[in-house]
Amino acid sequence: MTNSFVIRVPATSANIGPGFDVVGLSLSLYLTLTVTIEEASTSPVITYSGEGADEVPLDPYRNLMTRVALYVLRCNDHRTFPPGLSIHCHNQIPFGRGLGSSGAAVIAGVLLGDSLGKLTLSRERMLDYALMVERHPDNVTAALVGGFVGSYLRELDPQATEAAQVPLSEVLPEYPPDAGADWGLSPPVPPLGIGHYVRFKWNSSIKAVAIIPRFELSTAKARAVLPESYSRKDLVFNMQRLAVLTTALGQTPPDPELIFEAMKDRVHQPYRKNLIPGLPAVTSLITPDSHPGLLGICLSGAGPTILALATHNFDSIARKIQEIFQQEQIEVDWKILEWQEGAP
Repeated sequence: MTNSFVIRVPATSANIGPGFDVVGLSLSLYLTLTVTIEEASTSPVITYSGEGADEVPLDPYRNLMTRVALYVLRCNDHRTFPPGLSIHCHNQIPFGRGLGSSGAAVIAGVLLGDSLGKLTLSRERMLDYALMVERHPDNVTAALVGGFVGSYLRELDPQATEAAQVPLSEVLPEYPPDAGADWGLSPPVPPLGIGHYVRFKWNSSIKAVAIIPRFELSTAKARAVLPESYSRKDLVFNMQRLAVLTTALGQTPPDPELIFEAMKDRVHQPYRKNLIPGLPAVTSLITPDSHPGLLGICLSGAGPTILALATHNFDSIARKIQEIFQQEQIEVDWKILEWQEGAP
């Protein structure tokens, strides 16, 4: 008897201006898994299409999504994948562009492990597993629960803190070629309640124009340029705007003047401008006055994608940002994306 099911996880944009490592937004690009289990004794088979198809490892012990699934299974006393498993992945989320591709893979893996093991984990427990792999909650939380989300890592007791901070190499070990069936059977189980979250309201008339440069920027490189400490003035600047933004994006009608100012940032975007030529010009020259319908502009996650929130005039806004990037000899693609629910 053949059993099949589908898992669909959205892209996400983190930070949304002042909410560095705090807020995330799920968007209408998807990583979709079509999973089939047949009565056979074969090893897992992965096929892949779409974005990154020529880069993704198809070995289930090297692929991020299936390694996360195996981690979840083994934490719940399932030694391995069921026989006869095949997974086709179709991916719409560009790699290394600040649209949450790795977060989507991690959430897909958690959901896959939960489904294969018939674990019926709660959403909160799924988030614990995800946070053992992705140590920042903004993208994975938005991918899992959907919408416009704020999240934080709890202050745990010393024992739970130590458990939540084990090296990633212990959570997702690199399987050696000669690994036997008993290798890596006792992974570190996540403590309970690593992260908490809340969903904010979102005005459904607001869409996200994603301007996607044709180059990758790793999160590690984008984090490396950030300072070790910040002035009180800059932190207060961001906190003031974040406090306003999380309510302003849910109001009807949305207020362009309020939101444009509330999406400004002094914590991460100024330090990443040299990694993304054209970013300062985009954030300063394109305004609600010059382009009616625009609400605000920010870097999507670590970049290089630019996110422009707007209610109309999407094509004009996108073409102007494209023009600025072309002056820097950078080609871009752009998409009009909508707020989305999270993974089912």
